[in-house]
Amino acid sequence: MPVETNNSVGAAAIVAGVIGGIVALAIGALALATGLVDGHTTRVVERNGSAPVQVASKGGDALDARSIYAADGPGVAFIKSSGITTNTPFGRSEGTATGSGFVLDEQGNILTNAHVVDGAKEVTVRLGGDGSETPATVVGTDNSNDLAVLHVDPSKVTLHPLQLGSSAKLRVGDPVLAIGNPFGFDRTATTGIVSALQRQISGPDGFTIDHVIQTDAAINPGNSGGPLIDSHGRVIGINSQIATGGNGDANVGIGFAIPIRTAKQELSKLEQGGTVKHAYIGVVVAPGKGGPVIQRVEPGGPAAQAGLRAGDLLVSLDDKPTDDPAALTQAVATHDPGESVTVEYMRGGARHTADVVMAARPSTLVPAGSEGG
Repeated sequence: MPVETNNSVGAAAIVAGVIGGIVALAIGALALATGLVDGHTTRVVERNGSAPVQVASKGGDALDARSIYAADGPGVAFIKSSGITTNTPFGRSEGTATGSGFVLDEQGNILTNAHVVDGAKEVTVRLGGDGSETPATVVGTDNSNDLAVLHVDPSKVTLHPLQLGSSAKLRVGDPVLAIGNPFGFDRTATTGIVSALQRQISGPDGFTIDHVIQTDAAINPGNSGGPLIDSHGRVIGINSQIATGGNGDANVGIGFAIPIRTAKQELSKLEQGGTVKHAYIGVVVAPGKGGPVIQRVEPGGPAAQAGLRAGDLLVSLDDKPTDDPAALTQAVATHDPGESVTVEYMRGGARHTADVVMAARPSTLVPAGSEGG
């Protein structure tokens, strides 16, 4: 069942439930920042005589926005996904979506959001703003963390890999720069700061993405998959979503980026190909005194098969304390589908244990108030 929390994104209240230790959010006016556009490109010309926006940080020599853009801009990709099927009032139709990405290495691997290429029959990449498009192959995807790796033939393009930084050291107020292709305007740079940390957003499959970076650097449809860069020119996030406040799909100063730490943990799997699978135990929980309390057990799921019931208070998972739903989320995330874990729980004032065999998350999250599998 839904659980109301004190977390908020902008003015929108977040309603959360935990399924398999994964928090499922229903966030008001949160839009995937891809946008279906016609793919045309309009070049933005810099004004003569304008002073560079200074980007400074406490540690080391910082670069200004102009220097960062000159260094990192060539490594940002314009991604076009063709043949995407959408539902309209007049039936199903095919369209073209555009987004962003950035070069990981000289082998031709490019990182972007999964929702940028989801359902595409053909994907092309343009680098360097020269107007030529190169066919790209979707190598690996993770719909839970909204990540995808594409591959282009390195002999057909000039590759400019971007340096990956550390999102673990970010602080609120740190300056950042975003480069992407909003509304088809290729390689557009915007500046801002880290507005908040530890936000949560929903991935394409409905499960929660944790530790998200909030920024006021302008992000709009088409920025999805592009890099969020620190003052040393290093990628610290992947721009993914925006909150619109219910006023269309334009930027209102609240954007979200998946931390680069999350991407680093999965890059090897994504580059090997296929779909990344995450562990799932199949419960909906609410905060309780002493730990998460099970509100509902998914019929036929791992927890149900292990004998867990609604009303059980979860104490630990493989000796890791589960003091709250977030701790349960993190404990589950450290395991893979198929692994067996020992869950300690309280029922009727007595302490019990159960061995739970993890399953893979379903492809789409069942709403907490429904009775699905």
